[in-house]
Amino acid sequence: MDLTPADQARIATAISTAETATSGEIFCVLAREVSSYRDISLGWAAAAALVLPLTLIPFGLDATWFPGFGGGWEIAHRAALDINTGRTLAAYALVQAAIFLTVLLLTSIPPVRRWVTPPSIRRTRVRNAAMQQFLAHGLHVTEGRTGILIFAALSDHQVEVVADEGIHARVDSDVWADTAETLIRGMKAGTPVDGFERAIGLCGAVLAEHFPPGPKNPNEIADRLVII
Repeated sequence: MDLTPADQARIATAISTAETATSGEIFCVLAREVSSYRDISLGWAAAAALVLPLTLIPFGLDATWFPGFGGGWEIAHRAALDINTGRTLAAYALVQAAIFLTVLLLTSIPPVRRWVTPPSIRRTRVRNAAMQQFLAHGLHVTEGRTGILIFAALSDHQVEVVADEGIHARVDSDVWADTAETLIRGMKAGTPVDGFERAIGLCGAVLAEHFPPGPKNPNEIADRLVII
C-alpha cells in the first residue's frame, strides 16, 4: 500500500486543520513492517523438527526408509548392529533437517507467518514499535504533554493510538479505541487516507474540547505522516 505525495499532503493538511483548535499535537506514522518475526519461524521449525520425527518411531523408522542408508552386506552381527544404529541415527537427523527446513520455508511466507504468530506477540511488537516512534519524534516532550501518535502497522493489520500522560488524565480510553477502529475501517476499505483523516478529526475534536489553544499556540511537532 503506497501513499503518493498528494496522499501524504492530505494527511498533513488534516493534522494542521485539527491543531488549529487545540494546543495538542498530532503525529502519524505508517509502518510497512514492525518485525520480521524470523524468531517465530525459527521457533516453529525447531519445535516441529523435535516433535514430528518422534511420531515416526512407532512406524519403525530406520535407515532402510532412505536409499543408500541400508541394505548392504555386513561382516558380523555385532558390526551390523553398530552400523545399523549409526545409519538409523543419521536417518533420524535427516528427517529432522528436512522438517526444519520445510517448516522454516513455509512460515517465511508472510500470510503463513502472520497466521502462526500468536496475536499477543504481534500486539506487543506493534505497541513497542509505536512507543519507539512516540519517543523518537519527541511527542513526550511537548509543553503540556498533549501529544498523540496515530500508528498503523501494515503487515500486522493493526493500529495503535498513543496519547501522552497529560491527555490520559482527562480523556476516556474508549476514545482511542474508536479512533483506532476508524483508521482500521479505512485500511480495510482500501482508503487509508480517508481513514487517517477521520482518525485525525476524532483526535482533534477531543483535544479541542480538553486542550484549547493558548495565546501563542506554537506548532511543536511537524504536521506530517512518516512512512517507515
